[in-house]
Amino acid sequence: MASATKYQQFVEDLGKKVHNLDADALKLMLTNAAPTATNAVKSDLTEISAGNGYTAGGQAVDSLDYEHTTGTAALVIADEVFTASGGSIGPFRTTHLYNDTPTSPADPLIMAWDYGSSITLADGETFTVDVGSNIGTLA
Repeated sequence: MASATKYQQFVEDLGKKVHNLDADALKLMLTNAAPTATNAVKSDLTEISAGNGYTAGGQAVDSLDYEHTTGTAALVIADEVFTASGGSIGPFRTTHLYNDTPTSPADPLIMAWDYGSSITLADGETFTVDVGSNIGTLA
């Protein structure tokens, strides 16, 4: 199971209306380094090389919902799958969730999942980003 890290700037960004978690375009990006909680935007990270099924900037989150019940809000996303095609993807160690919609700041980070060691997908292999249905709650 991956170790989750919430980016510290995300908390401030919520209060400054940087994110509209129910409508903005969120993406999952791959890097080959452990996350640092003080990073704030995508450009603070070194993304793996694009190609063989991995697109620069990462993969759009297909299914997300920001919902609340009795004063507790939760960001919920479905599993996402990366597939190597025409060669390998990686190595990568960490998946980062960021918001691709805001321009100031551009591409603010939300969360990261560290798998503890580098992973390389061979041609035809898949990797499922399973963050659980609930990314986090705000109560």
